[in-house]
Amino acid sequence: MHLGTSPTFRLPKNRDDLIFAAKLADEAERYDEMVLCMKEVVKDSPKLTLEERNLLSVAYKNSVGIRRGSWRTLLSIEQREEQKSTGNAAKVKEYREMVEQELSEICEDIIQLLENDVLVHGGSDDRVFYKKMQGDYHRYHVEATNDEGHTQAALRAYTDALETAKGSGLSIAHPIRLGLILNISGTYCEILKNTEEGIAMMKAALDEAGQDLENLPEAE
Repeated sequence: MHLGTSPTFRLPKNRDDLIFAAKLADEAERYDEMVLCMKEVVKDSPKLTLEERNLLSVAYKNSVGIRRGSWRTLLSIEQREEQKSTGNAAKVKEYREMVEQELSEICEDIIQLLENDVLVHGGSDDRVFYKKMQGDYHRYHVEATNDEGHTQAALRAYTDALETAKGSGLSIAHPIRLGLILNISGTYCEILKNTEEGIAMMKAALDEAGQDLENLPEAE
């Protein structure tokens, strides 16, 4: 059984039904089951439509997002219990580490799915989206584990996405490219503790995006 799924949940057999089930799980906020559906969609054919790509992103973002929130809450409680010397800190730590393991497994799962299946297909815009997504999950992993290997992997994935975006002519003002810059900047600020570099990178991107928008032809 997959993390967080009901033992009675049964995956549909064909692609259309899987997509419907994924949307249903999204509406019901059953994101682990949504993940299962979208993994089967990728297994059926890893060349995804824009809708399927977005469903895959939503499924994993929310599945891991729940664990990220839980992990942060438990870390705060653990620190509070340590300060109060209640003797409960070790119990909270054990529970936090269980959540941390779940978070790590989900991150590893989507990173490998993207690398081995999804990234093999699609054009340059898809590559920007998926490499940004891959970088995000390496970063989520680092937030909980402080794993240096995932830090470097996040930077490599983000750099690949950024170079692909530049090479494909994707506008700096495009939401995906701006989101990419924002996440790279966040990695420098929050993970690498290089706030000056992160802020400078974001400011330069916003200035360039502003110039891009000013140069757009006026609507007639």
